[in-house]
Amino acid sequence: MAERLQKVIANAGFCSRRKAEQLILDGKVTVDGKVVRELGTKVEGHEYIEVGGVPVESESKVYLLLNKPKNMISAVSDDREREVVTDCISSSDVPQRIYPVGRLDYDTSGALLLTNDGEFANLMMHPSGEIEKVYVAKVRGRVTNNEVFKLEKGVNIDGRLTAPAKARVLSYDSRSDVSTVRLVIHEGRYHQVKRMFENLGFPMRKLRRTHFSFLTVDDLQPGQWRRLSNNEVSQLRNLATEKNV
Repeated sequence: MAERLQKVIANAGFCSRRKAEQLILDGKVTVDGKVVRELGTKVEGHEYIEVGGVPVESESKVYLLLNKPKNMISAVSDDREREVVTDCISSSDVPQRIYPVGRLDYDTSGALLLTNDGEFANLMMHPSGEIEKVYVAKVRGRVTNNEVFKLEKGVNIDGRLTAPAKARVLSYDSRSDVSTVRLVIHEGRYHQVKRMFENLGFPMRKLRRTHFSFLTVDDLQPGQWRRLSNNEVSQLRNLATEKNV
């Protein structure tokens, strides 16, 4: 199937799609020896592509599960020079240019996928895929059944209700006045879990994503990662695709 030239360059791990677009506009990209300057140009996959005289070769696809530590940015770089999630993965172990699938907030820890497969990443992040994510939140105050009901039915964020969720109070510590709540959602709105609790009057103290779909980081220390098996990647694809049928 034909794809846009900038997407092919980016998916090959050569650079970001935005950078690829600029390189095309600058006349730095050739297809079968001819300079291409049109961003709408599509290729079939059999063409010989060069960027600045360097052949573009497709990278092997990689799929990783990281137990993201807190106080780390879900990105490949940061203009304030803070640690980013790709710092956890040595280029000698994974030479491909990888990036996180979605994001976890700076102070949130837990399960985060990384890949160089743009199609897979989009499939995992698209709302229609309804991939479930499980969070364990520690919040200030006592969460009652009434609040659990509200979390499950939807909380108003910026004038729009969140999608139906699953919630369960795991414990309440009366000495510290902290509730521990398990929340399962499939959306990925900005600061969603934190804002759901805060909008109900429960300031967030600690947040961890324990599962991404059926994947868990229980066996990984903060900062540790592992490769997904082919079967796990296929299962994730199937789960996301089934929701679109």
